[in-house]
Amino acid sequence: MTATLIPPASVRAHRDPNVLRWLGAYTSSMLGDNVYYLALSWAAVQAGTPAQAGLVMSASALPRAVLMLGGGVIADRLGPKRVVIGSDAVRCAAVLAVAALLFLTHPGLWPLALLACVFGTVDAVFMPAVGALPARITGHDQLARVQGLRGLAIRAASVVGAPLGGLGVALGGAPAAFALAGALIALSLPLLLSVRVRDLPAGTERGATAWSDLKAGLRHVRRHRVLGPLMIAIALGDLGFVGPLNVGLTLLADHRGWGAAGMGWILAGFGTGAAAASLLLAARGRLPRAGLLTGCACAAGSVAVGALAFVPGLAAAVGTALLVGLLTGLSGALCGALLQTRADPAYLGRVTAVSSLVSLGLTPLSMPFAAAATGAFGLGPVYAVSAAVCGLGGLVFLAVPALRRAELPG
Repeated sequence: MTATLIPPASVRAHRDPNVLRWLGAYTSSMLGDNVYYLALSWAAVQAGTPAQAGLVMSASALPRAVLMLGGGVIADRLGPKRVVIGSDAVRCAAVLAVAALLFLTHPGLWPLALLACVFGTVDAVFMPAVGALPARITGHDQLARVQGLRGLAIRAASVVGAPLGGLGVALGGAPAAFALAGALIALSLPLLLSVRVRDLPAGTERGATAWSDLKAGLRHVRRHRVLGPLMIAIALGDLGFVGPLNVGLTLLADHRGWGAAGMGWILAGFGTGAAAASLLLAARGRLPRAGLLTGCACAAGSVAVGALAFVPGLAAAVGTALLVGLLTGLSGALCGALLQTRADPAYLGRVTAVSSLVSLGLTPLSMPFAAAATGAFGLGPVYAVSAAVCGLGGLVFLAVPALRRAELPG
């Protein structure tokens, strides 16, 4: 049974000052993240070989994956607002410390690798807490709109963050870019402190130990009629989608002679479609047949993913990517909204941790397999298999009655 944390909101999410303060804090933090990743890659390339730079960039993945489930327990036990504020404070301090170190000396790769490990460790608690926070700041009927607003913030941060990071590097090198990232993350702190958070309903119990809380959270996901199948659908959708959009798209642009500029246009088409999907969810809110719509969007999106390998020219590829972004962006946003509205608020940190681990732990495996399979069989078969895996995610929605009939209040 899903517990409603707070009553339906009288103000829609995009007009609620409390939600808007949270959205501003989240956008600022995501902007800082994007600038940080660009600064880290630039500094790593300047300080070492390409292979060493790759290791530095991937240093955050292991602690994030290993600690993610524990991070969900921490978010639920301590409260998501407190965890998000603490996470942003640690990330800000670490980035500014590295900026100062790089400004004063040339220490090599070790502080960059250490910074990446710190970010990965903090992300393991930050990401579940971010997922648990919306249910504490708005009504149950506004959670779908908040998910749409969050998607818009992510798209805006990715579009603006890269040029900002490039500007920082151009003006003062990696130290300036790191300082800019730290300042943007720091900007989120006063906004977060001003966000009002509701308490959990009376009678909500916490386990005697963190381990018992973790087991309770996993049981909640496994036994839930919607959340269990939803995790399987998310895993299948991401496994089929990540490879073609990352490695596959680079190989496709190179094979067709479109170059980096062409790949940029295709990514822009995808981003535009995904942003439109988030905007649609933010404006619409209530969807009586959300589960059915998600399954249909995922199935149709899988066909568009497969078509990318066979489009004749760049203009058609951009149009197809826009369709891919719209359909997969809509299905992804709806999955997030269903997770938010169906999970018991007391378990949201742990549920978000499971979802994040499914995406971050499994989907990167598709990239090396996609690259190797493309070299062996060509782009067409690889995109076809990826499309089939995405389509299986849609079939899960259509085949599981509780998932197919799931609704979004609004």
